[in-house]
Amino acid sequence: MSLDTQKAPQPASGKTRPGKPLPGMERSFAILEMIAARPSRVVDVTNELNLPWATVHRTIKKLETAQFIFRDPETNRYEIGPRMWHIGSAYLANNKPMNAAISYLASERNIKNVDIQIVERIGNYAVVTHAEKRQTHPIYKAQYGFHIPLHAGSKGWVLLAHEDPAFIARYVEQDLEQLTPLTITDKTELLAKLAEVRDNGFAFTLGDVQPFTGSIAAPIFNASGSMVACVCFVFLKKIAANAALMEELREHLELMTQTISIELGWRPGQA
Repeated sequence: MSLDTQKAPQPASGKTRPGKPLPGMERSFAILEMIAARPSRVVDVTNELNLPWATVHRTIKKLETAQFIFRDPETNRYEIGPRMWHIGSAYLANNKPMNAAISYLASERNIKNVDIQIVERIGNYAVVTHAEKRQTHPIYKAQYGFHIPLHAGSKGWVLLAHEDPAFIARYVEQDLEQLTPLTITDKTELLAKLAEVRDNGFAFTLGDVQPFTGSIAAPIFNASGSMVACVCFVFLKKIAANAALMEELREHLELMTQTISIELGWRPGQA
């Protein structure tokens, strides 16, 4: 299968936020999710979630006291705290797709010239749960914990393409952030790309997350045939000019994702 680059997108529109009030627990979760995505001040949360300042301040102080978040005294922004790390580390310790991927990578040393990521969907983001460097050049934003919106990057496309159609429909209706001039934000074009991903079994993008990088990703399936994560290879954009190397990377990716999926109970023909 050919690895075609995507077309340049249409300009993104401005963001809009719903005015619907959030109840107590849902409000706390929304604040935690926002701060996890980007450190924020009280006023940032107030504006983004359309909540009263006093309500946000009270909720944030409770989360801070419980060590779910903490305030950076230099920036006055709140960041995820140690208690959230403790909860998250317990999740990762029992994460079957990630553990299977790490076991595979421990014996597979032929994958080179890329940063290897194990990625899951968390809300509207593709989140890196494990990262391993297999090339010498530093690539910013390829490390463990990095997250991008689902409409950007090969990992986002794979995770979004294999979601429930109702989720996809809701996602594409929102205003989509344009990370670079090549990030696709047009609904029709994005849906067409997602269909290609499902047909091809992998996704390939160039310059839509960072101008100088590209990536290729493929899904990991479980015993029921449901997608549970994906593997993503991130590389410098110039690598994509080498057709033979790109085909080799695609073959490595296919073997890795199929091997991990089979270990999780999946059998060819299920998805």
